[in-house]
Amino acid sequence: MKRSTNKTAEFVYGLAKPIADELGLTIWDVRFEKEGAMWVLLVIIDKEGGVSIDDCEAMSRPLDKKLDETDPIEQSYCLEVSSAGIERELTKDWHFDACKGQQIVVRLIRPYNGRKDFTGVLSNMEDSTVYLSAEDGEYAFRLSDVAVVRLFAAF
Repeated sequence: MKRSTNKTAEFVYGLAKPIADELGLTIWDVRFEKEGAMWVLLVIIDKEGGVSIDDCEAMSRPLDKKLDETDPIEQSYCLEVSSAGIERELTKDWHFDACKGQQIVVRLIRPYNGRKDFTGVLSNMEDSTVYLSAEDGEYAFRLSDVAVVRLFAAF
């Protein structure tokens, strides 16, 4: 059965969520993307206290079995299960809600006042606009102007 990449990700999310729930994990994101010549099905997981390699393996094995049973993807692909990480990308409304008050980096598609990267505290995300409180002022960026929003990890 052939599906678009978004529909494939949605379908796989439906397969992965019960497994994640049973393991005490959260599905941060599911992506089905072409990387070079290969298709990659990426399931990004999270949990309080961080994700270990054992968590990724515990998620991967039963999900791989479910994918083999349902066979939702026509072409060959590689299944990857990984942690959302400390510099996780914020792509969904609930990501922004969960990360309010945290340091983020917003990278714009085109420069604004000569800059593409802005770092500050996520104040809000509402009506497809990200609100950022930075040392040099308050910013509001339309998501249509944003290339990526990530948590900021200062080392």
